Amino acid sequence: MLLSLYRSLWVYRGFILGSVKREFQARYRNSLFGALWTVLNPLSMIVVYTVIFSHVMRARLPGVDDGMAYSIYLCAGLLTWGLFSEITLRSQNMFLENANLLKKISFPRICLPVIVLFNAGINFAIIIGLFLGFLLITGRLPGMALLALLPLMALQVMFCAGLGMILGVLNVFFRDVGQLFGICLQFWFWLTPIVYPQSILPEWVQRLLQLNPMTNLISSYQNLFLYGQWPVWSSLLPIFVIGLLFCVIGLRLFRQRVGEMVDEL
Repeated sequence: MLLSLYRSLWVYRGFILGSVKREFQARYRNSLFGALWTVLNPLSMIVVYTVIFSHVMRARLPGVDDGMAYSIYLCAGLLTWGLFSEITLRSQNMFLENANLLKKISFPRICLPVIVLFNAGINFAIIIGLFLGFLLITGRLPGMALLALLPLMALQVMFCAGLGMILGVLNVFFRDVGQLFGICLQFWFWLTPIVYPQSILPEWVQRLLQLNPMTNLISSYQNLFLYGQWPVWSSLLPIFVIGLLFCVIGLRLFRQRVGEMVDEL
């Protein structure tokens, strides 16, 4: 199964790369600054959060004597959450948005989730590169622990891809899925310690937050960028298992329903 999947993706690699390139170009077509907006948008967000929270609001993290600590904590959480939300939200509509393509052209349908992952990965690489540049300029770049960034990203992408595949297939047959997940995502954001540290919450609330698979992942990113700490890999085992399970379920669901999706669309 996996071997045939990889073979199909390799044979259609030109189609995948061409689609990624076309989508990137289409996003900034007829724009004066073109792809420069890819840099300006996240850069402005980093600057605004840094200025607002470190200089205007003078926000502080409990137990940390650094005026910019909260800004780094917030950016680390928001940027990585952005990768999660982009992959899942785009995946849930990937088959609906490409309905005409699915009906007119014969190609492995599994290419569509891969295209979503490539596009999200390019955007995130640019954003995280700017953030690392900011940390370098301010003298807060993590040390050797930065090597943990790639495994964390791989773990997150696996989780997002599996969840996105399930949502994408279900949304073809039950259009309420997309609407419902958009609402759930808003609650999910605030139930993840992104804008607030876990330490300020009561212990029973902290224990409840551990049921959220994104909690330890986002915290690992934040500790990496803020303190230069290596992730506690054992704490990430639940999201690894859930992500793997989502991928298996998503692929199985996709293979069972791929023929019916074209008719439904």
